[in-house]
Amino acid sequence: MYRFDIERLDRQFPALRLGETLAAMAAQNIIPRIWSRDHTVWKSEDREISNRLGWLHSPDDMPPHVEALHRFTRQLCAEGIRDGVLLGMGGSSLAPEMFRKVFGVRPGFPELRVLDSTDPGAVLEVEQAVDLEHTLFIVSTKSGSTVETLSAFKYFYNRLAATRRNSTTLGHHFIAITDPGSPLAELAARYQFRATFLNNPDIGGRYSALSYFGLVPAALIGLDIAQLLTRGQEMATACGAPVPPAENPGAQLGAIIGRAALTGRDKLTFVISPSLASFGDWAEQLLAESTGKEGKGILPVVGEPLGDADLYAYNDRLFVQLALADEPAEDAALAQLERAGQPVVRIALRDRYDVGAQCFLWEMATAVAGHLLGVNPFDQPNVEAAKALARQVVAEYATRGSIPSESPLLVEDGVALHASDAQLIGAATRLADALGTFLAQARPGDYIALQAYLQPTPATHAQLQALRLKLRDRLRLATTLGYGPRFLHSTGQLHKGDAGKGLFIQLTAEGVPDLPIPDEAGQPEASLRFGVLKMAQALGDYQALRAVGRRVIRLHLQDIAAGLEHLARCL
Repeated sequence: MYRFDIERLDRQFPALRLGETLAAMAAQNIIPRIWSRDHTVWKSEDREISNRLGWLHSPDDMPPHVEALHRFTRQLCAEGIRDGVLLGMGGSSLAPEMFRKVFGVRPGFPELRVLDSTDPGAVLEVEQAVDLEHTLFIVSTKSGSTVETLSAFKYFYNRLAATRRNSTTLGHHFIAITDPGSPLAELAARYQFRATFLNNPDIGGRYSALSYFGLVPAALIGLDIAQLLTRGQEMATACGAPVPPAENPGAQLGAIIGRAALTGRDKLTFVISPSLASFGDWAEQLLAESTGKEGKGILPVVGEPLGDADLYAYNDRLFVQLALADEPAEDAALAQLERAGQPVVRIALRDRYDVGAQCFLWEMATAVAGHLLGVNPFDQPNVEAAKALARQVVAEYATRGSIPSESPLLVEDGVALHASDAQLIGAATRLADALGTFLAQARPGDYIALQAYLQPTPATHAQLQALRLKLRDRLRLATTLGYGPRFLHSTGQLHKGDAGKGLFIQLTAEGVPDLPIPDEAGQPEASLRFGVLKMAQALGDYQALRAVGRRVIRLHLQDIAAGLEHLARCL
């Protein structure tokens, strides 16, 4: 199952030394030591390692709970629940979103919407799309204290309370997925949630797809979760301790992506069949947050359409194709890239349920790549910095009644430019010249990150993708696009923890009509609003990037569509 052509890759790219790497892993018993939770595979000190390896056993631990989850779903359907809204961030939201997008809406089961944003427009869009009386809200957070998730819970609890005369049954519209003893577990008991699913605390968020965090929402939308787990079990067996690295797909893929990064090919570019596209968003967090630290990292490039071979002149790419049977996946373009000397790895899925196998495969491969890079793939040491700075902005707002912000260096056609250092744009007085000066600092092997603190509407996304391709084609660099604050729980760790290869273009905008965040669910008082929280998160991330010496500018748009159009003209 999923054997990789190691010999071919070694012939074409001898610097990878894959055969030698796999032999060394065998001599050091790396795979058996991973399965035995030996923290020294990664670090001499056991900090967030041995107690973060519960994902190894999820495919075997979860089957006894399958029938109860399906029974729970049948009960919800019988009671008339037509919509599910998952309130979560990062590892709590990306797997459910992936399952929903890969498998689509199943007849007879609730529609699932994922809210992982503090953008007031995104919150309002979800509210307007559902009938609150027939909606189940899934409050999902491992820590139980995620600010975005709890803010959304309080908002929707109050909105639901406003539509009902009988408040004693409000809690039946909510379920929780969290760790034992978390603040969310206590909150769920206090507000009489319909159910609380307590996950194995030894599983980190980004490794939790085959645990309650992924499977409860998957059951809700009618997936055969037993089949998902069977595929995961098959892959876990193929990646098991007795299987030598040279025959172990997790060890092989981990060696490929780890060694590629060490030889400069650290831009792992996904080429994915259309119906599987959202798997890339899930894998993006897994790879970026697990490997982007201590001045190292693997940058997942997701959603960037393939271009001509001459656009990849810096030899910093590794292309990985995930192809679903009978569905197009850029075969001709990849063949052209291979002929031009680019490494291409192909993975074929039998059907959509093979995403269960892929979840385990990429988790094991990421753990192996972390070993080769010499980093702990289970912690996220740089994430807290942006959160702390965002809390400072919120505190200043509470004191002053306004969000603190520095004056822009220039304003043109409704676009205000802020820069972490005036030297980043030189003496430019026109936006096009300022952008040109900023982008001229790009070096071979760098990447461009668009950080959009904007509502991810189809129209805005299309404009951002067009802007992204202009940047890729102009600079011949890898590009990424993330929506804030969502990406803070995904690629945000890598942005601050890697070798400083990123040029960051942060996009913020004038707020739409804002929405209050209740101080406490069920009470009317609200001292904070979603738009303020989102801007605080943007400024906190901006300051965190500056603090670690990253090249970053912020473009504040008076009007989103017009501002993005003007930026495209400037490029």
